[in-house]
Amino acid sequence: MKKAILLITLSLFLGSSFAQWSPAGDKIKTKWAEEIDVNNVLPEYPRPIMERADWKNLNGLWEYAIKKVGTSEPASFDGEILVPFAVESSLSGVQKRVGDDNELWYKRSFTVPSNWKNKRVLLHFGGVDWRSDIWINDIKVGTHEGGYAPFSFDVTPFLTKSGDQKLVVKVWDPSDRGYQPRGKQVSRPEGIWYTPVTGIWQTVWLEPVAEKHIEFVRTSPDIDNSRLSVELLSSGTNYADLYQVEVFDGSTKIATAKASANQSIDIVIPDAKLWDTDSPFLYDMKVSLLSNGKVVDQVDSYFAMRKVSTKRDEHGIVRLQLNNKNVFQFGPLDQGWWPDGLYTAPTDEALKYDIVKTKDFGYNMIRKHVKVEPARWYTHCDQLGILVWQDMPNGGRSPQWQMREYFSGTELKRSAESEANYRAEWKAIMDFLYSNPSIVCWVPFNEAWGQFKTQEIVEWTKAYDPSRLVNPASGGNHYTVGDMLDLHNYPHPEMYLYDAQRATVLGEYGGIGLALEDHLWATDRNWGYVQFKDEKEVTDEYVKYGEQLLKLIKAGFSAAVYTQTTDVEGEVNGLMTYDRKVIKIDEDRVRKINQEICNSLND
Repeated sequence: MKKAILLITLSLFLGSSFAQWSPAGDKIKTKWAEEIDVNNVLPEYPRPIMERADWKNLNGLWEYAIKKVGTSEPASFDGEILVPFAVESSLSGVQKRVGDDNELWYKRSFTVPSNWKNKRVLLHFGGVDWRSDIWINDIKVGTHEGGYAPFSFDVTPFLTKSGDQKLVVKVWDPSDRGYQPRGKQVSRPEGIWYTPVTGIWQTVWLEPVAEKHIEFVRTSPDIDNSRLSVELLSSGTNYADLYQVEVFDGSTKIATAKASANQSIDIVIPDAKLWDTDSPFLYDMKVSLLSNGKVVDQVDSYFAMRKVSTKRDEHGIVRLQLNNKNVFQFGPLDQGWWPDGLYTAPTDEALKYDIVKTKDFGYNMIRKHVKVEPARWYTHCDQLGILVWQDMPNGGRSPQWQMREYFSGTELKRSAESEANYRAEWKAIMDFLYSNPSIVCWVPFNEAWGQFKTQEIVEWTKAYDPSRLVNPASGGNHYTVGDMLDLHNYPHPEMYLYDAQRATVLGEYGGIGLALEDHLWATDRNWGYVQFKDEKEVTDEYVKYGEQLLKLIKAGFSAAVYTQTTDVEGEVNGLMTYDRKVIKIDEDRVRKINQEICNSLND
């Protein structure tokens, strides 16, 4: 009888635990929303390019409260929120706006695994938008500003010896009322502008490390000299400590190198297998930190041997090159938004899905538009073989936008605080993604949003990462800096400027709209740059634009970006619906023309 009562009590408890959360609101949702387990949310290791064996996921149900700016930690909270989905999203279970006059509070407890004894404990946040303050056991341990790059704190000194540890996070996000990078978020969504995203939107996790441990791995391939440079950053080390790097081709170790902990490592990669979009070969790498001859820390990583450059072809046109070969880079504008999770994909399978479909459609590139994704998204790109143009998420305004001439006006004058914030976050994004081989191009500005000191920012970006191309100002306010002149034209391709010294690219075109009933975010206000009635009409128009683009490639275009991967909120110009349940084009016909475009510069 006691056993039966215990089982009934347990089942009621588990049932109430699951009943505490359900998606909020009545908007459309993806199929993956139904697969979410509140006790196992996004369980995959969040940083695959530097992976340790032991970690603890803190995703799941937390307490939350929305309070006026400047108030103390609430004595009582408003309810539960499913982390890491932003409070405005359906999957958070809340779907409430916060605004710049309020702050969002989170609270939960956790225990430190007993086998972590004598280890340092790092608290990691994949992404929190925008300004966050963190407390452990009522002690403030740190503050962070920036919505798009991961950050962490060593919380070891603030943990109690045993039992529950209290974690509190406070977030303030002014959205479009602030100067900070924010991408497409606005307080009043319409047209190309979307719902604001506040608070934790990527995985929160704990990681045990030794007193001396590796903090950062940065790889730079040089295919022309068959070499790989590995730069490492560590904590607690001294001159006598050693780094050891082992390189593997599958299960076969092909190289080993050691250096003092204050030195970089150069490794010869004989007969290197090159990474490209048809054969995205990745080498595995094991990095160890040795002190007094013993391994005190070890991480698993990977890298690729590949090169990005430009070169004039036989006609004098500057072309983009991958591994010293001309490649026409062609792909969709990818916003990375979800109807149920907003900034956050419901599952890792969902996160990967858009990349897989991009490859299925015959593209070789993605322009990640004014958003930065979680680390796993870039690893999927590395593994699947897709080139990525990475935008800086824009913020702020611009006094003017000149598209069809080189800029002759007066640029935005930012405040010192705003400028410092932009520079810090752009550097943090570049540091975060530096070692991902799929990233081939940085895009610091788009369509004049917050554009300032263009020449200085572009020259800094190019100097900070000389291994990649820099698209200085996608779509307007052009300067003769960086590696590209980037034109935007809707709906059809058009070349109205040409740069004989740099690559000329079509950074946006298309926007062919098709609204499909039962797959709309908003039933009363949908738009595309042009609208059609069915799949055939959309495909016919898409192929027509593709044939026009092929002619313009001969005239001088070296890359192009089609708008866009999916519908997003009020936009219905996606290749797929916002819920990813319908592909809106004839996939075979689109793949055929796309592959012809991608292969147009092949020797």
